[in-house]
Amino acid sequence: MLMLSHRLQVLLDDERHARLTAAAERRGVPVAVIVREALDAALPGGDAARAAAARRILAAEPMAVPDPEALREELDELRSRRA
Repeated sequence: MLMLSHRLQVLLDDERHARLTAAAERRGVPVAVIVREALDAALPGGDAARAAAARRILAAEPMAVPDPEALREELDELRSRRA
């Protein structure tokens, strides 16, 4: 179970407060849930950031990759230019 141990006080203008309470009411959850979810979306933890990166990689379009021998030859040629 998630242990909540820090209290935070934030002052909001009327418009933000209205949006926040409306979202909480629509979902039937406390305002604190909406705030925690917004923080997680804006400032993802390590696991969330890695998961997002993995999703972007998996969603990428496939790209052409040369066969291993052609790649080895290309790399050898590039290395020989540096020598």
